[in-house]
Amino acid sequence: MPVKILADSASDLPKNFYSDHNVTLFPLKVQVNGQEYEDIITIDPKTVYDSIRGGDLPKTSQVSPLLFEEVFTKMAENNEDGIYIAFSSELSGTYQTSVMILDQVKEKYPNFNLTIVDTKCASLGFGLVVKEAARLAVENVSKEEILKDVLFRSQHMEQLFTVEDLDYLAKGGRVSKASAFLGGLLNIKPILNVEDGKLVPIEKIRGKKKVYRRLVELMKERGEDFSHQVVGISHADSEDTLLEVKSLIEEELHPKETYISNIGSVIGAHTGPGAIAIFFLSKLPSE
Repeated sequence: MPVKILADSASDLPKNFYSDHNVTLFPLKVQVNGQEYEDIITIDPKTVYDSIRGGDLPKTSQVSPLLFEEVFTKMAENNEDGIYIAFSSELSGTYQTSVMILDQVKEKYPNFNLTIVDTKCASLGFGLVVKEAARLAVENVSKEEILKDVLFRSQHMEQLFTVEDLDYLAKGGRVSKASAFLGGLLNIKPILNVEDGKLVPIEKIRGKKKVYRRLVELMKERGEDFSHQVVGISHADSEDTLLEVKSLIEEELHPKETYISNIGSVIGAHTGPGAIAIFFLSKLPSE
């Protein structure tokens, strides 16, 4: 029986990916205008971005513990082996909750063979890890080999973000309100990196065009052999910018493939509309 792959919605993969690749989806939750939704399943990112533009501040919460218990118990009863690839523990309590529920399930089913991995990744950086694991599972690769690949990609995933408006990050406590105000006056755009699972500002650039060119420069500095890797780009309701950045990357770096997705409702609730994120490996796995 193939290894079962499980992932949560913060991977920002499209809804059909999960059904097409037999990957179990754990949705995080989003609260918009006082109503709670399941990410991907009952809400789409545009709804979140439109609500933010209208002045709402969406709230997010982790995967339901009851859902973890239900899925893990069913897998244990069916003697299924699995890998749950999880959103960074530094950005959500989802990983910790899943570990707690797994411990409870294993009290009744001590032989249940499920491994939970804290990717320390977010959005499509996390998604690219899941995507490759799902491909390997379909090919009946052993659990040990899939885990090795998941851990390698998680460790070497570069994750660069820039946002349209610093105010969104200020509201989430990522930058100071004074910095956001000054940034708005001077057209300063931040570049942020996911470091050890946390979103950390690394540079401030004045002007959109310069930001996008700097992102490509950072890719050159940090990446390895783009002709042999998939580059991920995700966007927050900003398709024109996405196409501009995609074109720059393909002209300069000639990646093997460019994979595109929306920044989902959960991540987008914190970045706000207009964000762009780029994902690639600093080192390629050995064959």
